[in-house]
Amino acid sequence: MQLTQTLNGTEINTIRYYVEESLADNTRIAYRKDLQHFKTWGAVIPSSPEIVAQYLSAHAESHSIATLCRWLVSIRKGHTMQGHSDPTKSDLVKLTLKGIKRVHGKPQNQASPILKDDLIIMLSHCPDTMKGKRDAALLILGFCAALRRSELVAVKLSDLEFNNQGMILTVPRSKVDQLGKGRKIAIPKGKGRICPAIILNEWIKINSMKENIFCSISKGGQISDEALSDRAVSDIVKYYAKKAGLDPAKYSGHSLRSGLCTSAAQHGVSSWKIRQQTGHSSDSMLSRYIRDGNLFDNNAAGLF
Repeated sequence: MQLTQTLNGTEINTIRYYVEESLADNTRIAYRKDLQHFKTWGAVIPSSPEIVAQYLSAHAESHSIATLCRWLVSIRKGHTMQGHSDPTKSDLVKLTLKGIKRVHGKPQNQASPILKDDLIIMLSHCPDTMKGKRDAALLILGFCAALRRSELVAVKLSDLEFNNQGMILTVPRSKVDQLGKGRKIAIPKGKGRICPAIILNEWIKINSMKENIFCSISKGGQISDEALSDRAVSDIVKYYAKKAGLDPAKYSGHSLRSGLCTSAAQHGVSSWKIRQQTGHSSDSMLSRYIRDGNLFDNNAAGLF
């Protein structure tokens, strides 16, 4: 078959469609939002390194380093996906960002982890009600499977498999698995009075085997068919953190995932076994989630 050197409108639209579909919905929305901010400021695509550096400088005092870095990623994608050269690779842009980090850089705020003992106390405050059973199931699964908020609210009944050893959760798609290869997460039966499989099973029976595991519940006790939002996970975590005597402002939906990582590290679980649970591709990525869990292990100052 002879290939043409030029493309018609239909072919261009088809290619554009597949390029768009290479990105997750949330990622695509985030890029568009960031690029709109860039254009509203007065820039265009393509832009020169001088314009990008000026853009960073104009927002150096009003926005965090993390936000500026995210904007650069969006600007880079906005150029490369349209076939333009990437202005963010220039030394001018790199040095401008480095200077901003030196002048305005500060430690990034991170949500505190929900540790194992914290979780036990939080679960003890889940009432013996429909909502309490749902919340307990959400907390225990989010922790044991080290799920992101989006993964947790997306869990389906068909994703869970119960057996004599506990349960297996299949995560069909995640932030780092955009091609949908999926991965399996094993959650063993509890050795003490808390068993994740039992807690999940109790809630599944109450919600009448709905396909969406975690749904909203009306004041009248009506369970919706729609899955909870990402924000609802954070609200639930904050609510029970406060019940457990913790400062809710320090916790978020991500606290369950970082909590499993940190608790496992404190109990001497190897990094590769933790990554098997979390899906992290490397120890360097995992280390960002372990909140000072092993600072005192083999500490150089432990001489006395």
